[in-house]
Amino acid sequence: MYAKTSYLFKRSIHYLVMRGIQADDDLKSMFVGTVMRKIKSRTWKKQRYFRLQEDCMTIWYKSKKAGNTHSTFSVGDVEAVREGHQSEVLLSIADEFPPDRCFTLVFRGRRGNLDLVAESAGEAQSWIKGIRKLIDNLENMGQREKLDQWICDWFKKADKNRDGQMNFKEVQDLLKMMNVDMNEHHALRLFTTADKSQSGTLEDDEFVLFYKMLTQREDVLRVFQEYSGDGQKLTLQDLKDFLREEQLREDGVQQYALKLTERYEPSDTARMLQVMTFDGFLMYLTSPEGSIFNPTMVELYQDMTQPLCHYFISSSHNTYLLEDQIRGHSSVEGYIRALKRGCRCVEVDCWDGPNEEPIVYHGHTFTSKIFFKDVVTVLGNYAFKASQYPVILSIENHCSVEQQKVMAQHLTQILGDKLLKTPLHGKFPIGLPSPEDLKGKILLKGKKIGGLEDSMNGVVDDSLMGEVSDEEETAEFNDDHHRNDSIRHRVKKSKQSLSKELSDCVVYCKSVHFSSFKHSQIHSKFYEISSFTESKARKHIREAGAEFVLHNARQLSRVYPSGLRTDSSNFNPQDMWNAGCQIVALNFQTAGVEMDLNDGLFCQNGHCGYVLKPAFMRNIDERFDPENPQNGGYKPLSLSIQVISGQQLPKVNIKEGSIIDPLVRVEIHGVPLDQAKQETRYIDNNGFNPVWYDTLQFTIHVPELALVRFVVEDYDKTSKNDFVGQFTLPFTCIQPGYRHIHLLSKDGTSIPPSSLFVHVRITKLT
Repeated sequence: MYAKTSYLFKRSIHYLVMRGIQADDDLKSMFVGTVMRKIKSRTWKKQRYFRLQEDCMTIWYKSKKAGNTHSTFSVGDVEAVREGHQSEVLLSIADEFPPDRCFTLVFRGRRGNLDLVAESAGEAQSWIKGIRKLIDNLENMGQREKLDQWICDWFKKADKNRDGQMNFKEVQDLLKMMNVDMNEHHALRLFTTADKSQSGTLEDDEFVLFYKMLTQREDVLRVFQEYSGDGQKLTLQDLKDFLREEQLREDGVQQYALKLTERYEPSDTARMLQVMTFDGFLMYLTSPEGSIFNPTMVELYQDMTQPLCHYFISSSHNTYLLEDQIRGHSSVEGYIRALKRGCRCVEVDCWDGPNEEPIVYHGHTFTSKIFFKDVVTVLGNYAFKASQYPVILSIENHCSVEQQKVMAQHLTQILGDKLLKTPLHGKFPIGLPSPEDLKGKILLKGKKIGGLEDSMNGVVDDSLMGEVSDEEETAEFNDDHHRNDSIRHRVKKSKQSLSKELSDCVVYCKSVHFSSFKHSQIHSKFYEISSFTESKARKHIREAGAEFVLHNARQLSRVYPSGLRTDSSNFNPQDMWNAGCQIVALNFQTAGVEMDLNDGLFCQNGHCGYVLKPAFMRNIDERFDPENPQNGGYKPLSLSIQVISGQQLPKVNIKEGSIIDPLVRVEIHGVPLDQAKQETRYIDNNGFNPVWYDTLQFTIHVPELALVRFVVEDYDKTSKNDFVGQFTLPFTCIQPGYRHIHLLSKDGTSIPPSSLFVHVRITKLT
């Protein structure tokens, strides 16, 4: 696998960084160590000694008083470093410590932030800049360097006595840690072969040789030798044959083959001769170009000039919550995380707060409260970090007229030009603008006094101020709770007036009550949007699916979770996308298959949060019924997936000696006719390099709406299988041929170098 094995330890990534410490004052300072305050609340502020470890991948810290106890975290787990008072905890002590000494480490997944205060602004800057350099370094690693780093990490874990050598007992322990259940005699044979110095231990190059023997990719070698004339190399013609016949490459094959050789072949001699060795072939297959996800569709590739209602929009529900909806923690962090994931529609529940300052929380519950102005500030700071396309701020308004005026004031003053308060170009529009037209703009979704025509003609005055019921709360009680008449009566009376100032902030997203599709077709305006509980949306799909699709071709719809989901669980968004609903609001804080589907749909098109709906859902002259798609004359496709092997799957059971028994399930999520799942058999005791060669077959009737989810589970005959990893992508983004699937954790973060190796074929059914 490696041309020069000493590359791993003598020139691996952390040694490169270590050498760079001599020239980098920030990293040098981190390596020496610093005393900083760890802040958990206004009253919990404790000193900790922080130091970067020798591997330049681990940060170690301990209390000055706690004896030998210490904690560590990996730089790879840090998603971002925020300077100054950018967390609620640091804002709470802003009067005590200046912003230039404060910073926050934001971790991937669901781990809480780490808020720190340095002794000086200079020390804070050293850590801020140093950690950012290390994160950049990691993100710029190639697949090969990531694998090297992974091996280094395992070597360190297994080298219990830290002597840089591994005896056979340590190697056996390492194999168990790495998910390998290997026969002792076979393990000893590999160990002895690798122990070139016959010292009874493995060090540096010997360990790499042992690892190389352990990870022989016989599955890839078989493909390589099938196309190689001499079994040693692929000539340019061999590689072109492989690309045409297996990867189904049609255009510019010669140029593409040359590009792959130049990019992935590690041998200078082979590159000069325009041939590819096995090492280069493997590096290509594990690269983004060898991924199942077509790299051209990861970039922004869709037409962004169509009306807003022609796009699926990544949308969040109760964005302020980090946990459940009864006692969960409300935080601006929820908005930051959602926006950084490409979310383009966030929700704010507004209530009257103290000192005339509106607050945000889940009403009538024990969830904590945050200030509306802090949410707006975060929105201004983070709305366009991940995407330049518009953000919709969905307001659920429970405030008095006085505090609504304060809300309008905060929106206007804090957001400035980012807040869209008048139609584009000052003209009355004939339809919704496009994401391209609205770049860099924040749109308010809420109630509006009168119509857009009235406000443009200047005929709206205070006398038109009407009572406004909160339609979403009403719908939630009526649809989901089926409470008794007294509660229903109380809900109906829950009305409040709307302030003109807040009304004026609503332009293209006026919230209206939904009566019927017929009523909407005759009376609705393009700028009106209705919200549906999941149960009401499903009822419409069952009873009038084609009408719902047509409704969504003309105007926006929002679907949100049932009020009964107090644990912040999610409904299946696919059902709603099948009907063309654009704003399908999910609890982003809750991991699971529903968020996997959301991430899968929106990981295309530059992660910009907008995905163009299929043509048959945008054209009002077509009639697409998601419940009966075969009536539209669509020609189905056959999807054949051979699951070949898995690589370095993560352990899920921390019990000592436990090895996973992996199986792979492929799920198709789409219109009801396409919903399907199939599994491979499970492999006993091998999470390191399991091999299946099992073929799964599917028929896809509406490929434009289908998502394909690959799930790896640890088989358990006595209880529910444990989740190991997954990857979800749109069917239309699949690359055919021999492909690797780089698995993600439950939280949607990458877990290199865990992957699956598959062969994919898509054919027309005749």
